[in-house]
Amino acid sequence: MRSILPRDFSNDLAASLVVFLVAMPLCLGIALASGVPAGMGLISGIIGGIVVGALSGSPMQVTGPAAGLAVIVFGFVQEHGVAALGPVLLLAGLMQIGAGFLRMGNWFRLISPAVVHGMLTGIGILIVLAQIHVLMGSTPSAGAVENAAAITTSLGRVLDDHLTPQALTLIVGVASLLAMLGWERFRPRQLRLLPGALIGVATGTLITLIAGLPIPRVELPASILGNITLPSVDSFAGLMHPDALIAAVIIAVIASAETLLSASAVDKLHDGPQTKMNKELWAQGVGNGLCGLLGGLPITGVIVRSSANVQAGARTRASTILHGVWILALVALAPRVLGLVPLTALAAVLLVTGWRLVNLTHVRELFSDHGPFPAGIWAATVVVILVEDLLIGVAVGLALSLIEIAPVLRRRFAATSREGEDAIDVTLNGAATCARVPKLLSTLEALPTGRKVRLNAQRLRYIDHTSAEMLSDWIKRETRAGRPVEISPPRSPRASRAFHRMTGNQGH
Repeated sequence: MRSILPRDFSNDLAASLVVFLVAMPLCLGIALASGVPAGMGLISGIIGGIVVGALSGSPMQVTGPAAGLAVIVFGFVQEHGVAALGPVLLLAGLMQIGAGFLRMGNWFRLISPAVVHGMLTGIGILIVLAQIHVLMGSTPSAGAVENAAAITTSLGRVLDDHLTPQALTLIVGVASLLAMLGWERFRPRQLRLLPGALIGVATGTLITLIAGLPIPRVELPASILGNITLPSVDSFAGLMHPDALIAAVIIAVIASAETLLSASAVDKLHDGPQTKMNKELWAQGVGNGLCGLLGGLPITGVIVRSSANVQAGARTRASTILHGVWILALVALAPRVLGLVPLTALAAVLLVTGWRLVNLTHVRELFSDHGPFPAGIWAATVVVILVEDLLIGVAVGLALSLIEIAPVLRRRFAATSREGEDAIDVTLNGAATCARVPKLLSTLEALPTGRKVRLNAQRLRYIDHTSAEMLSDWIKRETRAGRPVEISPPRSPRASRAFHRMTGNQGH
């Protein structure tokens, strides 16, 4: 034990510094994208690291302010003000805590991957369209159509007869963007863990300081206590407004879905303990509740920071907790350093972050593996998010998902397991749709670890892309952990094709 603990701690310490360097630009940038003071992003980073990191059901996952919720917060704050956000976050956190206690973690798996990725793509495009204006020293609008239409106006301010402040802002932003992308493309192997976002922000900051450019920078209170804003009694009265209740529900649902999606992705990256979904929901709820009370932004599990954590060699949750400690230390001891960062450099980071949410590879896989309808669900979700808003877009995507499975929704589904002498026999029967994911998942997760599994899907008549993707993830994870999985594919031609494509097995 003496030889293990120091090594684990040294790995966690090194990983925490990497995650800290990744998280800092994102905490500031997401606050910028949300239309709120930068300090709110830092508060969320501290709470997500220290509090949620200690309580999390996913030891390797890193929690903090997420780009996926920035567009929701931006629209809400524009209409109702920053003061109204705290009670909304507190209510959203209580909803997540309740969902965790009610063991609803696996029910979030019902959401179709086409809808989830469509939502992320829509959010990514919204972020890109908004941050283009910040990159040019202008103020973005709340809607995608408005931001797209106003690009020419922002360009007009840049392309003047003389060197305008907007032109200077654009120069610094582009330099930050190029430095970030260039570093990620050409960085030496010895410095592979140094994040490109940090290089981009550092480049923009140095150019601004050396040239003495009069461009907008991050504004922070002189004291850490100045970043904390407790909600007033009057602000809680705003919860009676329908918009506040809707915002709380949206934040709770999307934050939970994004967290569990991220946790599932993180579980694929390591062979350690897998995520306890209900515990993770509860921990995220506690974190969001605290963010609401202390004046922070909504938080989720974030795949960018989490993957950096795993790749940097983290062994335990100590790395996540320590990264929150480093953010707290910087805010407490050296807030003036953060005040040197130009907003356009953060916009450059967010442009890249938003673009990476647009995952066209997944769309191609949806089309090739499952046909045009799931790809159409993705496209419809994206378009409606951009033209209308996030809530309506997700609702349309969910409605189309139900239409897809409506013909087989009433068909029975059974997932049973039986322990044999040499293996565990798991039998799937009927129609596996997204509505059956919790049952399928609970059956698979209840299996004893280590023993060989014989998965008999011969009597499976239908499997949709939600169930197929979940089953594929489970097979890959168990195989990577050393468990032999023997598969008997469905006899039904339709189910067999989908099964083969997603599992990557031909049966044996």
